[in-house]
Amino acid sequence: MNKLILYFLFAASCFFPTASKAQFETFKDSVVQLYGVVMTADSLQGIPSVSVTIKGTNRGTMTNNQGVFSIVALKGDRIEFSSVGFKPKLVTIPKDIEGSQYSILQLMVNDTVYLAATIIKSRPSKEQFERDFMNTVVPDDNLEIARKNNDESKRRILMATLPQDGREAAGRYLTNQAAKSYYSGQIPPMNIFNPFAWNEFIQAWKRGDYKKK
Repeated sequence: MNKLILYFLFAASCFFPTASKAQFETFKDSVVQLYGVVMTADSLQGIPSVSVTIKGTNRGTMTNNQGVFSIVALKGDRIEFSSVGFKPKLVTIPKDIEGSQYSILQLMVNDTVYLAATIIKSRPSKEQFERDFMNTVVPDDNLEIARKNNDESKRRILMATLPQDGREAAGRYLTNQAAKSYYSGQIPPMNIFNPFAWNEFIQAWKRGDYKKK
């Protein structure tokens, strides 16, 4: 049993270094030094401060004042060139290149941005300014809105149109239940013989609460 374990450890010690060396050689062959110049397509001038990033990673660099850049990448990586005022470009490093260096001359085209049209009008006359100023509708501020909402007629309209919230509905329900429990087993009083109810009815009639709105 001990001999089998020794044979296994010996075989593993011989195999793993070989496999690790093969993986390192494969990774070493895929690494490439990418360098080049980024220039304008119309005047062939070097573009400074162009962002050169490897797509899908957080690695990148920027061009210098002459538009020259250099970055380490892998074969098959996609390189994105972007700069303000130019259309972005995406370039893929070939997988079948020989050696560990790859140069590129990247041309970038100006990006045209169309702004919304601006209408310029002549200065209005004094009469036109006075007319427009007098006809301008000034919206109510919060104080004026609160004053209108606290008006008696406006409050009655709001009470008739707005639905009850949870607190009001629960209070009304509990009040009705308390009234039913108070007069349980007896005939509840009728407001037709209540002078206070008649007075409230007459006042509501005078205010026009029963008119169709």
